[in-house]
Amino acid sequence: MKSPNETQHGKWYDDACGTAFALEVLGERWALLVVRELMLGALRFSDLRAALPGISAKVLTERLTGLEEAGVLVRKTLPPPGKAQVYELTEWGYHAEPAIQELGRWAARSIKHDAHLPLSPVGLMLSMRTMLVRKKAKGVTADIGFVVGGHEFRARLHDRTLPITREAAAGAQAIFRAPVASLIAGLIYAGVPLADLPGLTIEGDMKLARKFTTLFELPPKIG
Repeated sequence: MKSPNETQHGKWYDDACGTAFALEVLGERWALLVVRELMLGALRFSDLRAALPGISAKVLTERLTGLEEAGVLVRKTLPPPGKAQVYELTEWGYHAEPAIQELGRWAARSIKHDAHLPLSPVGLMLSMRTMLVRKKAKGVTADIGFVVGGHEFRARLHDRTLPITREAAAGAQAIFRAPVASLIAGLIYAGVPLADLPGLTIEGDMKLARKFTTLFELPPKIG
């Protein structure tokens, strides 16, 4: 007798291991990156295509359908006046973040990881949640806004945790503004001086902003 999950679990590996099932759900090309982009909230189809410029409309449709069938995300229609259709992770889908973080941390240890490639705004936000050095963040409280390529986020550091939400940056203690995420990544991870990052500006409490940029660290290369 076939399992009721035959369309997902066992379709590639015929293996009961949870890792095998995870790969069957998220192992298709682009699938995990679609989940990454939805990790900070629901998005429209057009938003996902803009965040993942290398994906075709056909492939994105296929991945969204597969992830919906697997129970990773759901389609919703926003109430009037918008009435736009959006895609949102399920509770189970949101629980993929630790796996994404650990994969990112593992990959960053490779000498073949190229940090100069394009980075999506959500990719930057999740990288900060991943690379926060909690010892350095002890005792630091901060409300930081980001405006990156038209996308706005709010990071509220408290008790060595860094929740990040999609919301207006206005009202934050300090606001980072940049046309692309790689500029902020260069400041935070590579220590590039602000003067050498044209297009990146910081408003508000500069002392706090500078302190915030010192709280993140990439792991050492080992392979």
